[in-house]
Amino acid sequence: MLDLYKKTCRECASLITRRYSTSFSMGIRVFDQPLRAPIYGIYGFVRFADEIVDTFHGHNKEQLLARFRRDTYQAIEEGISLNPVLQAFQEVANRYSIGRDLIDPFLDSMAMDLEVSRYHDGLYKEYIYGSAEVVGLMCLKVFLDGDVAEYERLKAPACALGSAFQKINFLRDIKSDYEERGRVYFPGVDYNKFTNEVKKEIEADIKADFDFAYTGIKQLPHSARLGVYLAYVYYTKLFQKIKNSPATQIADERIRVPDSRKVYLLASSAVKHRFNLL
Repeated sequence: MLDLYKKTCRECASLITRRYSTSFSMGIRVFDQPLRAPIYGIYGFVRFADEIVDTFHGHNKEQLLARFRRDTYQAIEEGISLNPVLQAFQEVANRYSIGRDLIDPFLDSMAMDLEVSRYHDGLYKEYIYGSAEVVGLMCLKVFLDGDVAEYERLKAPACALGSAFQKINFLRDIKSDYEERGRVYFPGVDYNKFTNEVKKEIEADIKADFDFAYTGIKQLPHSARLGVYLAYVYYTKLFQKIKNSPATQIADERIRVPDSRKVYLLASSAVKHRFNLL
């Protein structure tokens, strides 16, 4: 019956992904079957840690995040957890050797959100590495399944992709981050003086990340390539919408890609992948 418990916890991680992100859940569904549960497990873990710092208002977030960290490592050490999210994640961490070198930076970045509201260059880079790049590296561990040489070769573009995704999230959510949480992630940027010139500088940085990341996507195993490419295509489409919108609009509303458009992007990406046109 333990197998039933484990299966149920994996299904919880899948449900969390579908509830919180239609774009990422679409991407995961086109991975080869063996990759889906591990990536759901990673997403469930990072999603719930983020929820602690972003939405658990009226509760002691520092205490809850510290407990989440302790429970994470206890689950990994013991190979079991009564927390379904941590049960699913510890399976992935133990199976694919995801260690403290990736988990600690992620949880440290979550803790920054409880303490920091303005980021200078060094802290900004540290935050992006921990909040996004290491998540890409966790996924890369799953995609490559123990191939250390390939992991080392593809680490840098995987980090660039995570960085691009996160910076686009910062642009998309600049209004809610500032008005609801008092945060401005971009160094030296004044939300109340967010201009087209400042926006273009940020966009140039994102484009450089995307260009480098694409070189790595093309070299991923076939089992993972379409899913990662789909996420890339979705974010590049969102990026294009943001680029085509004035700074005043970005500071006033959340730009999004309609679900109907996401379905089209999935179909067109699948055709390109099928005929090796990536």
